[in-house]
Amino acid sequence: MDTETLSSQGPTHDEIDFEFLGNLSGDPYIVHTNVFSQGIGNREKQFHLWFDPTKAFHTYSIVWNTQRIMFLVDNIPIRVFNNLESIGVPFPKSQPMRIYSSLWNADDWATRGGLVKTDWTKAPFTASYRNIKASTVSTSTNSLQASELQDQALGATGRNRIRWVQKKYMVYNYCTDFKRFPEGLPSECKRSRFL
Repeated sequence: MDTETLSSQGPTHDEIDFEFLGNLSGDPYIVHTNVFSQGIGNREKQFHLWFDPTKAFHTYSIVWNTQRIMFLVDNIPIRVFNNLESIGVPFPKSQPMRIYSSLWNADDWATRGGLVKTDWTKAPFTASYRNIKASTVSTSTNSLQASELQDQALGATGRNRIRWVQKKYMVYNYCTDFKRFPEGLPSECKRSRFL
């Protein structure tokens, strides 16, 4: 399942991804996160969940303002992508975005690196949602509230939770993939532990 915010398609699009990757029955589910800005992506982080997401509804959130993008599962921060435009890292902030949610066939890369193909005999596939909320902040008061929410989530308790998730459940971090970036890791990887 793919849920993302996306500006118009094209070579300079912005996109914030929160996706479930395919798995073999019985294997833990993987949540895939990525941030694109001005058409530049390759900022993936992936996590096993500490629960079976098919057994009950859970809350998956993206809190995004001009300072950072935070990904949360059941109000637990799993990833923060900070705005580091000051060191030349593109950050999505100037293009209008839309929310999309879909089921899509990504078995060329998303299912254990393309090793597991979609079993089309099990179609049709479904996804269920409830209590979907999307809100924008356009006034300084609302921006302050969004910022306060992020600051609360990243207080001492939030920092401990994100460390816990990243230590126990992170299965891929582009900031440690030296094979993928043999010329050197992206500049933002050197600046923040919680990227």
